[in-house]
Amino acid sequence: MNTLMFAASEAAGKMTVEFPNLFGGVRMTYSRSFNVFGLSIYWYGVLIAVGVILGALYMFSRATKDFGLVKDRVFDVTFVTLIGGFLFARIYYCVFTELKHPGSYTFVTMFTKIRDGGIAIYGGIIGAVIVGLLMCKLRKVKFFVMTDLASLGFLIGQTIGRWGNFINQEAYGAACDQNFPFAMMGNRISEEMGIGAHVHPCFLYESVWCLLGFIFLHIYSKKLRTFDGEISLLYLAWYGFGRFFIEQLRTDSLYAGGFRVSQWVGAVSFLAAVIVFVICKIRTKKNGTPLYVNTEASKDLIELQLEQEQKEKERKAEKKARKAEKQAEDDEEQNEDGEDSDEPDKDGEELDNDSEDGEEPEETETVEDTETTEDNESKENDDDGKDN
Repeated sequence: MNTLMFAASEAAGKMTVEFPNLFGGVRMTYSRSFNVFGLSIYWYGVLIAVGVILGALYMFSRATKDFGLVKDRVFDVTFVTLIGGFLFARIYYCVFTELKHPGSYTFVTMFTKIRDGGIAIYGGIIGAVIVGLLMCKLRKVKFFVMTDLASLGFLIGQTIGRWGNFINQEAYGAACDQNFPFAMMGNRISEEMGIGAHVHPCFLYESVWCLLGFIFLHIYSKKLRTFDGEISLLYLAWYGFGRFFIEQLRTDSLYAGGFRVSQWVGAVSFLAAVIVFVICKIRTKKNGTPLYVNTEASKDLIELQLEQEQKEKERKAEKKARKAEKQAEDDEEQNEDGEDSDEPDKDGEELDNDSEDGEEPEETETVEDTETTEDNESKENDDDGKDN
């Protein structure tokens, strides 16, 4: 029955996933994408974008108060680092896929086939560290303070982004017992693992692990952090430890020789982070080195930034006031021009009224008649004189 449902869903362009032992059985049918102006937008990309945005917002909310960093500089570093991280995540995936399946990618198709999918989180972390270090140097941001903040944002992004794997029915694990509480089935899983296969939902394991890590490190960073770089080390240890075990279950691991790359990177990350964490903890306790957020350098920089922001607000307010004043002057000039244009009309009306009364024309005629009469009398007198 399940086989027929999965086949029908695939034919209709839908994805079907089922957790037969969870809450009495849960089954979902959905589409992997939606269309915008004829372009398919995949939910996988949307979820990653949502994770990135929420992670960045969290970072900005704590950057100044808890870590002593200027938000504008944090934004610049984060923006460029995200681009570098995604670029390295893609390169990492394509390089190790090529090692396992020669001919899968070339230097060109590595970037032209981006819509086919394929990124690796460890490549993203490596890229973020490299590009982040360069950007921190350029923007004069304390690198280890920035990595502490970024680690928390990373965990948010990973927690949400892993659900993109659920949408695509990928990054799942090996076959498991049919009675296992979290056993998962799906139409794509049936194609790849065999009809009716029940598998481990590795995406779910990793998402939950990252969520627990975020909660733990969020609390730790507020109460127990004693040196810059501490949260970064704990992040590497936490994620590396969990990924080592989860990677053993996955069926799509990247390999180098006979080794699962992510599994051993996780193991090395865990061991190295724990060793460095212990050393730094002892050294900090011995030397009493303060957190950057508690230094005068950080406070002076933040104060300078606040002053600049205040000046910018005042400049904008002054500019707005000048604009409003100019607008008022323009309105006043328009009103005056309107009044001036009305005066000739009034004069014209007075002239028209005077013309209608006929007083001036009558007066003119009387004067002319008088002058004519006087001229005639004078002429008659002259004629009389001539006759004499």
